[in-house]
Amino acid sequence: MNSFGRKYRVSIFGESHGVAVGVCIDGCPVGIALQQEDFLADLQRRKSGAKGTTPRVEADMPEIVSGVFNGKTTGAPITVIFRNENTRSGDYANLVAMPRPGHADYVASQKFGGYADYRGGGHFSGRVTLGMVAAGVVAKKMLTGSSIEASILEVGGKKFGEHEALLKEAMSKGDSLGGVVECHAKNIPVGLGEPFFDSVESLISHAIFSIPAVRGIEFGKGFAAAAMRGSEHNDAITDASGKTATNNAGGVNGGITNGNDVVFRVAIKPTSSISAPQQTYHFEKQTVEILEVKGRHDACIVLRVPVVVEAAAAMVLADLLLLR
Repeated sequence: MNSFGRKYRVSIFGESHGVAVGVCIDGCPVGIALQQEDFLADLQRRKSGAKGTTPRVEADMPEIVSGVFNGKTTGAPITVIFRNENTRSGDYANLVAMPRPGHADYVASQKFGGYADYRGGGHFSGRVTLGMVAAGVVAKKMLTGSSIEASILEVGGKKFGEHEALLKEAMSKGDSLGGVVECHAKNIPVGLGEPFFDSVESLISHAIFSIPAVRGIEFGKGFAAAAMRGSEHNDAITDASGKTATNNAGGVNGGITNGNDVVFRVAIKPTSSISAPQQTYHFEKQTVEILEVKGRHDACIVLRVPVVVEAAAAMVLADLLLLR
């Protein structure tokens, strides 16, 4: 449910407006240098503040409460927490009776019988991805010699960097935008992945879809491969290391890494919480009414997603490295 991985086991916890959110990491090898400062660069990339992101700004200062002694990992579970200090829970009171279209409000209330914490989206909030980013920081340290880099390709159907006018327009109308993020994992060793159900693509997709707002993923040429011929799509092997002339397969054959860059793209939907009027069902009045969402929300969550995508990929690859 809230845990992922076999050897590198990640468990996330907390709610958006609860006391804290965080992560517990089990299976990390001993002796890895780790301190609070190691988390800050990736956490900063996830933070709000840029145009199109939520006005809610948290310190997001990681507290390492277990698994590290004298600056090195001990082999015991590593627990990292982040205190919630800037909350406005009253903004969400009306969402109990009037769930937001596109959000988890309705399904959470049904699945958990009304006991789920609805404030700020509760456990379904993107804030919970802080724990994933922290787990990604540790995982990246385990992937010695490798690098994982994600970047934004598109925002609202426009090439990133050419989207500013579109974002400004959407914000002026109380609307939101989605986008596409591309990730490259470089210098990944040959042989990571387990057939059939634990293929690299299967596990990365599993982890990626745990990120709120993800609606799709493709590897290499992805859906474009359906229109190609085998002679076009096949990647010619050019040397004994397995290097290929092209990388249409996205660095994976038979669910196993082939030594080339692992490349995939992720589709991020527009943020569900928009201030523009929407219709929704009022469960107390039993009528369809107009909802105007209050609170502080991202107009374009994709702007903060790349580092979370990196973390998800790093978690999977670190786990597969330990399995190998």
